[in-house]
Amino acid sequence: MTTAPLTFYSFPLSGHAHRVALMLSLLDVPHRCVDVDLRQKEQKRPEFLAMNAFGQVPVIDDNGVVLADSNAILVYLAKRHGGGAWLPEDPAGAARVQRWLSVAAGPLASGPAAARLVTVFGASFDVEATLARAHALLSVMDGELAQHEYLAGNAPTIADVACYTYVAHAPEGNVSLADYPHVRAWLARIESLPRFVPMASTAAGLVAA
Repeated sequence: MTTAPLTFYSFPLSGHAHRVALMLSLLDVPHRCVDVDLRQKEQKRPEFLAMNAFGQVPVIDDNGVVLADSNAILVYLAKRHGGGAWLPEDPAGAARVQRWLSVAAGPLASGPAAARLVTVFGASFDVEATLARAHALLSVMDGELAQHEYLAGNAPTIADVACYTYVAHAPEGNVSLADYPHVRAWLARIESLPRFVPMASTAAGLVAA
């Protein structure tokens, strides 16, 4: 019996959704993508809320295994398709990855991601505070990436996938990467991985036309 491809519910300008899009591509997982129009509130419709009661993308349906939350999906995909390469099994390695998943859900979300939400989607956050959080995070990342090539060590993991998109698109939120050479080099390493796929850029912030 032929197994149906994984279904990926996405939105093209969502950095959280792009994490999953990138992981699916890096792992070469067959899938079909269903765009959910956030502007039309499709994520709040009953049929979508039945998959994710929080009303957010991304969501995947892998032959009846329905999962929401981008970081949780990254863990699933790494375990299901990654062959141990993207999520270490040893306690210390797994902990190092988890640290950065927590960063992705915390300082990254409240810093670079929030700053981009202001310029791209008109969110009403405190701009000065979001920019300060963004630069505080980038300073830490730059220092750590001076010591090793990837966030959790010298090989790429889901930690890098979780953090890549909102850092790469930080300039859209008026967050300059000019002072963070190790971060920029890390972004380039991610972008050189086989089957890397970018997220569409928006003409906002420092990249405005």
